[in-house]
Amino acid sequence: MTVWQQFLMIAGLHFLALLSPGPDFFLIVRSALVNGTRVASGVCVGIALANGLYIALAISGVAALQEISGLMTALTWAGCAYLAWLGWRFLGVRGSAQLPTAGGPAARRSSWGKECRVGFLSGILNPKNSLFYASLFSLGFGPATPLTVQLAYGTWMFAVVLLWDLVIARAADHPPVVRHFMAHVRKVERATGVILLSLAAGIAWSR
Repeated sequence: MTVWQQFLMIAGLHFLALLSPGPDFFLIVRSALVNGTRVASGVCVGIALANGLYIALAISGVAALQEISGLMTALTWAGCAYLAWLGWRFLGVRGSAQLPTAGGPAARRSSWGKECRVGFLSGILNPKNSLFYASLFSLGFGPATPLTVQLAYGTWMFAVVLLWDLVIARAADHPPVVRHFMAHVRKVERATGVILLSLAAGIAWSR
């Protein structure tokens, strides 16, 4: 697999996962509705920092395991199984996604620093983040992948997380845009599920 093939696979799967509205998505939207885009950007930065930490841990963990015979193979199979499970979960999503509300009259505006801490805690305490990045890096990297390339991938993913979250915060100022996205998000999740399952099956078949 060439560097560009690795990049397209990792970047594509990473962005598809971002499209699915998880806890971080709703946290950003609610913060933007209550506090405005500028303060809500603190949540975005906090979430991106938490993702960046998990990315760094995934890179260092995969690099260390490559030196231990058998463990890298086990991690690869575990990553394949996790992506397949994640794909199955995306396919099984039912119902409609609900937008958060800005809260009642007692809703209080927050500060940028506090929202940044809230975003970081949301990202770092979500176990799916660590599992997702460990799976992604174990499947995409081999012993021949230079560390500089791995760091470039990690930097790209950190930047995409931050940019995407800032776009969400900005879009919250335009409710019709957010409603249109939420109306079609289940289709995106099902398409993501098919892609993840197909990739997991392809990797399992090739080993």
